[in-house]
Amino acid sequence: MSHTSDQDRVWNLMEKISLCMLVTHDGAGDELRARPMSAHVARDEEAIFFLADARDRKDDEIEINQNICLTFADTSGQAYVSVTGTANLLDDRAKVAELWSTAAKAWWESKDDPNIRVLRVMPSMAEFWDSPGSLVTTVKMAAAALTGQRPRLGENRKVAL
Repeated sequence: MSHTSDQDRVWNLMEKISLCMLVTHDGAGDELRARPMSAHVARDEEAIFFLADARDRKDDEIEINQNICLTFADTSGQAYVSVTGTANLLDDRAKVAELWSTAAKAWWESKDDPNIRVLRVMPSMAEFWDSPGSLVTTVKMAAAALTGQRPRLGENRKVAL
């Protein structure tokens, strides 16, 4: 597969899965912290956006260390993406309005809440694992266990973004 096709695959998988774990360094930089986030994938901007709350620690952590990791997992489809990149926080009210959704109402009363920030991730590298699905994976794992051979479970590649 070509580099461009792999890039397309990564962006498509991120968009399809949309929920991910955002991993940051804690305030001291010694520990890693992960939390689930709803990703707004914007390939045309080469970025992944999130709505975040200015009162949360992740904002402080990102200001100290902008290096982050995002992990996307579709366990039913056996597709996974790990993304490394840098993040920054924006107080961009137009972008907040663009990203606002019904789900965001679980966290804020309205898009006008002054505590909402936009977290922008600029990905630099990704790795994906994409298999034909759970049933095929299960069959291949069982066959591998019987034959003693390693199963071929789909594609895995590293991609510069």
